[in-house]
Amino acid sequence: MEHPKVSLEQWRVLVAVVAAGGYAQAARQLHKSQSTLTYAVQQLERLVGAKVFKLKGRKSVLTPVGQVLYRRGRALVDEAVQLERSARRLAAGWEPEIRLAVEIIFPTWLLLECFARFSEEQPDIRIELYESVLSGTEEALREGQIDLAIGPIPPERTLADPLLEVRFVCAAHPDHPLHQVSRPLTLEDLRAYRHLVIRDTGTQRNRDLAWINERRWTVSQKATSIRAAIMGLGFAWYPEDTIREELAAGKLKPLPLAEGGKRATIMYLMYADREAAGPGVRRLAELLREGVALMSDSSRRR
Repeated sequence: MEHPKVSLEQWRVLVAVVAAGGYAQAARQLHKSQSTLTYAVQQLERLVGAKVFKLKGRKSVLTPVGQVLYRRGRALVDEAVQLERSARRLAAGWEPEIRLAVEIIFPTWLLLECFARFSEEQPDIRIELYESVLSGTEEALREGQIDLAIGPIPPERTLADPLLEVRFVCAAHPDHPLHQVSRPLTLEDLRAYRHLVIRDTGTQRNRDLAWINERRWTVSQKATSIRAAIMGLGFAWYPEDTIREELAAGKLKPLPLAEGGKRATIMYLMYADREAAGPGVRRLAELLREGVALMSDSSRRR
């Protein structure tokens, strides 16, 4: 059996230098000296017999070989981290804590009902919930912060099962000026008024979002957005389930858009590591699927 010549630490340094954007930045993140990182990459180049970086102006960039080595090295480091997590979880049996990130458009009442059922079975297992928005969900998965996630876009190299279709409606207070227009509304009509947006919880916020206008307020909680809409301060697309009571009470009213007034997105159930998931994570995932199935059956009967 052939043994690797390049150490896992050397691959880790290469990945960190590329991801951080340079030796100095990576040194601060890894709490190592810049010279230590430079030496590690030089040794890696010597062992593989190829240059990883080249100078472009005053900046070091990956060579074509370096780009391949970086991608493969990143996968190798990720796999090593996953292996260590798996060993710890498998040795522990039932997990003492389950961490999950759930996109805030998922029905909160349904999520809490599933938590309640799980706690009846396993009262001693702690649940750590991260209420995420946009890239925050996939970032939590990618960085190993959580065991389970519910979100609309699975990250690369993540297996995901469709869980629920969430339907959105564009709504505002009945007295909002947009409701006084006596014809179907267009995007041009919306651009004249304030759009209420919920902030992306990802630290990089790298999702390319095409907001319909620059006239918007960005808040951190869906409750804040709903309150602002009820006060007549703007409009937004909300999950129908989230504002059902406000619509029934006449506090919010769907805007009569010529097109795009209703939208839908698929929510996926995603494991950080399906094979290494402990019995608690698997049981909670099962309860979430059962809860969604019961809700869907109830909706069809209504």
